[in-house]
Amino acid sequence: MQLPAKLSPRLLRKKAASSEEAKELSTTDALRIAGLKGPTTMGLVNLLSMEEDDTASMDYDLQLYGAADEIVPKLIKGELDMAAIPANLAATLYQKTNGGIQVMAVNTLGVLYVVEKGGDTIQSMADLAGRTILSTGKGTTPEYVLRYLLNANGIDPDKDVTIEYYSEATEVTAQMAAARKDAIAVLPQPYVTAAQMKDSGLRVVLDLTREWNKVCDTQLITGVTVVRTEYAKQNPDVIAAFLTDYQKSVKAANEDIDGTAALCEEVGVVAKAAIAKKALPNCNIVCLTGDELKTNASAYLQVLFDADPKAVGGAMPGDDFYWTAE
Repeated sequence: MQLPAKLSPRLLRKKAASSEEAKELSTTDALRIAGLKGPTTMGLVNLLSMEEDDTASMDYDLQLYGAADEIVPKLIKGELDMAAIPANLAATLYQKTNGGIQVMAVNTLGVLYVVEKGGDTIQSMADLAGRTILSTGKGTTPEYVLRYLLNANGIDPDKDVTIEYYSEATEVTAQMAAARKDAIAVLPQPYVTAAQMKDSGLRVVLDLTREWNKVCDTQLITGVTVVRTEYAKQNPDVIAAFLTDYQKSVKAANEDIDGTAALCEEVGVVAKAAIAKKALPNCNIVCLTGDELKTNASAYLQVLFDADPKAVGGAMPGDDFYWTAE
């Protein structure tokens, strides 16, 4: 397993002076939170600039990983306090840990697109029948969203298409660039933008959020931010302060596009600031908490459960899945 990448050199040193609030709230040197390369961490990066200018409520130890399965064992072992992970994975971990994981916020709505290289053969979901589709995210949001939409459009994902999964979106874009003239892929932003900037022959043919909205009346959710239940019980004030910071970070991600894009490149969430800048408006970065979180996440997970109970760990999570302030 590769070592986590620290999101910024800033985090390798303690700030010379911390606010009294941060000292009071922080029970450890820093709150340990993990993110994945891509959109679910783009909403977190402004925590770094907030920490730098002393407006953050606490110190943050932000760690970057390439795949969700690198984060899971660290979260379960207590080596992380929080993580931004796929929504269905959060539900599965809740089941596996007997309620040891709670969700605090929806961090990203729909970011998935179908792209085609060198052709004009895909106009609708029906046109995917008989094709090979490259994708990332086996066992997480991309797989279950794709399978759900194929089924909803009368296509058997096990018989009518061939889906090839890769561990990271960068591998999918490499496959697209390397060989297949008629390649089709499911990619999230900002990798769609990155691929198009390298290959002008690549076009977006389907927005899976729009396709979802055609057959479903729930929000399409990509990622959520979770906390270890034990940590949350011991540190409710830290959680509340973090969510306040997080709301500000997300607001900055949606309003300060240039600054956020530069941070995304600096920390390695996105390869280049130019890619992040172009992709950010299409990444649907949010911070939904409280009733808004529960309403949207539970409806989305119910759709996945109805399609395949294994998608959410075999059962719908209980009310204690959703963190609430005491």
